[in-house]
Amino acid sequence: MKAAIYARVSTLAGQNPEMQLREVRAYCERRGWDVAGEFVDVGVSGVRERRPELDRMLAVCRRRQADAVVVYRYDRFARSLRQLVNALVEFDALGIQFVSLHENVDTTTPGGRLVFGIFASIAEFERELIRERVKSGIAIARARGKRIGRPRALVDSRRIVALREAGRSWRQIARELGIGAATARARAAAAKQVSGGAA
Repeated sequence: MKAAIYARVSTLAGQNPEMQLREVRAYCERRGWDVAGEFVDVGVSGVRERRPELDRMLAVCRRRQADAVVVYRYDRFARSLRQLVNALVEFDALGIQFVSLHENVDTTTPGGRLVFGIFASIAEFERELIRERVKSGIAIARARGKRIGRPRALVDSRRIVALREAGRSWRQIARELGIGAATARARAAAAKQVSGGAA
């Protein structure tokens, strides 16, 4: 087995990733795993999903140059359940195991796979709750008479008619005013009816 080791410290002052690395290296040695690479983000917040060394490690995993990813703790790797589950789903699809030392989670074991399944279920439940809250919020807003969606574009019908009379095509008018060609035609027709002319 080849393991990719990931460590992270969020501040440069007083934090040293060496403690994390020492424990993770020792774990790999006990398991008889070769270290395919050490990836350490220093002074990078865990809130950021894109981190230089994390991205580099994920690229190594996607090239199948590692069989396992080993981290000191979950929060060194991911700062949200969604971020963690998304990574674990990708690792699972790639056939890569995941080990977090301090939470004692190891997807090479049945217990670790069970924990992963629980995490995935919680993340799905969280997504459903968010969807329901959004739908409920939209329904309440509509009941109060609020318009949902993009605001309607303000269109000067007289300008459309003037541009058309100047010989512009519907497409040119639509592009110039930032509206659809069908909208331009409809507004011009409405303006002509109001003024008593033919569209």
